[in-house]
Amino acid sequence: MPLNERDRIEILMMIGVGDRMRTQQEVCRLFHEMHPDREPVSQSTVSRIERKYRELGHVRDAPRQGRPKINENVQQDVILSALENPHCTVRQVSRDLNIGKSSVSNIFKKVKYHPYRVRLIHELAEDDFDRRTEFCEYMMDHNNQNNGFIANILFSDEATFFLNGHVNRQNTRYWSQEYPHWMQEYHTQHPQKVNVWAVPITYCIFNVFSLKWASASPLFSACKSIKSPVNFPPRR
Repeated sequence: MPLNERDRIEILMMIGVGDRMRTQQEVCRLFHEMHPDREPVSQSTVSRIERKYRELGHVRDAPRQGRPKINENVQQDVILSALENPHCTVRQVSRDLNIGKSSVSNIFKKVKYHPYRVRLIHELAEDDFDRRTEFCEYMMDHNNQNNGFIANILFSDEATFFLNGHVNRQNTRYWSQEYPHWMQEYHTQHPQKVNVWAVPITYCIFNVFSLKWASASPLFSACKSIKSPVNFPPRR
């Protein structure tokens, strides 16, 4: 256990003054006798305490060096940086304000700022909203006429891996106290990409494909061998 200021003063008193001074070895032995449950002090520690008192006139700890404590002005600067640019990173704010990254993170956490991720949505055409309503009405009508209608539909899904620097949701953030509903439209047809496509039907997955064809005709032929296609309302 490190010595506090009271322990150092006690050691100075054990050293004594004038012709009644003890040696460093005697001080170490006396301190251990008075505090048997503590770690013994060394002669170098006694010598260092005595020298510090003679040079400085006290045995207090020197002011600690390092980064200054975060004050209200620094906290306001960090919040202002996020308000001016909600997409800033902790590293950018740390570099601009010359404070540690951990301090920036702690300030964001203190004011309840959270780095929300961008939500990617499909680009919608002008007539897509009406077509959504038409599709829902079509599905409801056919399901009322045939309860097994939905079980005969192949619901396909795919994951797209872009190779041309498309938006990466892992590297985009929006600092805010509330969910900002930040969305960004993106096109579904890009030249440099790889699609992984799967077909769930009823309670099973039909297959998984890596799309490398020029068209979807091989996929359509494969699915057609399982179920007959359903003619949905065509795009106008």
